[in-house]
Amino acid sequence: MSVFVNKETKVLVQGITGTQASFHVKRSLDYGTNVVAGVTPGKGGTEHLGIPVFDTIKEAIKETGANASVMFVPAKQVVVAVKEGVEAGLDLMVCIADNVPVKDMLEVKAILKQSKTRLIGPNTPGIITPGEARLGIFPENIHTVGRIGIVSRSSTLTYEAVLETKRANAGQSTVIGLGDDMIIGMDFVDAIAAFHEDDQTDAIVMVGQMGGLFEEEGAAYYRHLKHKKPIIGIVAGNTMLDDHKMGYVGDLMTYGDITVQDKVNTMKDAGIIVVDNINDIHKELLKIIA
Repeated sequence: MSVFVNKETKVLVQGITGTQASFHVKRSLDYGTNVVAGVTPGKGGTEHLGIPVFDTIKEAIKETGANASVMFVPAKQVVVAVKEGVEAGLDLMVCIADNVPVKDMLEVKAILKQSKTRLIGPNTPGIITPGEARLGIFPENIHTVGRIGIVSRSSTLTYEAVLETKRANAGQSTVIGLGDDMIIGMDFVDAIAAFHEDDQTDAIVMVGQMGGLFEEEGAAYYRHLKHKKPIIGIVAGNTMLDDHKMGYVGDLMTYGDITVQDKVNTMKDAGIIVVDNINDIHKELLKIIA
């Protein structure tokens, strides 16, 4: 009942000895996440929170079999951190940092293209499979085990979408925060494909936002699927006045020429159920799961 991560996932934490990492790793451990290693250069051979710390990812993998990582590293170190994880053969990496330079993310995308590694983020709350694994900074107490997959570009609205599934007396299979930045790793296409392959995900909630072409690409992929699971979608910013100018950096990619309504129309044309208000998601879920 999950995509990408579950109770079997062996997690290492890059930058585990930092203050924020310590706080969130403790919560993940309490949640039952299988955190097996930490990586902090120069602190190999020590322990932190009862977890062995290594100097490199390769050493951590060799000793623990880790296959996924959460990066609590500064934005300026993301390229190096991703490159190390890719070269070591990690399946999944989660990047929490925000303000990663665009030129660095272009380099990261090139590195990922030649690898098997999937990246969630940057600027993401991470990924959580309720009752099994928490990789990131999700408020784990709001999640419940269920059959609704959630994928979102808006960190805060991700939590609102989770609460909407609870209002519908449903839970979540896996919740993925794609990240708010202009250039990200995993996208809607990746998530929609994974949820369709998961036989214990019955429906999907898709939260988009202004800027970029991620929603259009996800809708195009969904349009051509032969066997579709229901998707309920919303695009953040749909209450803005038509002449309102957003300063959101992601909109640089489209120069403001693609509006929220354009995204909504594209999603509807692909067969996605689009709501105008986040608080209406549970009403559509009730129709689907009734």
